[in-house]
This record gives sequence, structure tokens and C-alpha cells, in this order.
Amino acid sequence: MEYWKVDWLHEFQSEPIRFYSEIGEDGYEVRKVQLYRDGRKLKTDALHESGEIGLSEIPVGSIEDVSSQPEFSACVISREEFEREWQHTPWPPGH
Repeated sequence: MEYWKVDWLHEFQSEPIRFYSEIGEDGYEVRKVQLYRDGRKLKTDALHESGEIGLSEIPVGSIEDVSSQPEFSACVISREEFEREWQHTPWPPGH
């Protein structure tokens, strides 16, 4: 597994500004946390997707590919940092 923190640099009020992702060996997201500008946080895994949050339907590529895009700032983080975010984030409403 690999763990990423990705900041999405944009002005959209309703879109997340930070993602914490657990990436499987196959390049697909396994779990994800999204942080919003207003402080809201949501998480998802394969069993808890909603209209607001879901896992990527395609492999995410390399961290270098993501970092090279001007709208993203991405880095690899520790499993511990990811787990802290995961444990302190609620499931979407209705789950």
C-alpha cells in the first residue's frame, strides 16, 4: 500500500481541497478522505460510496504524474498519518 496527501488548488466552493488516499498495489484507491474548504471531512471505501464521495474508477497513476499537474500538490505520507485522518473522519450521511 501507498498513502498520499494531495492538495487540489482551485476556487470551487463545493469541491474538496485535500485528499488522503490509500492506494493498492494495483494502483486503485482502497480508501479515501476528502477535506473541504468549510472544514467538512468525508471518507469512503468500496462499501461506503455516496453521491458526495467515491473511489476513483481508474488507477490513479504515479505520485509524480499527479504532482506534475499545476492544480495539484501531492506527496507520499506515512500509514500512520493516513490512519489518523481516517479515524477522525465520519462516514457520509446515511452510512
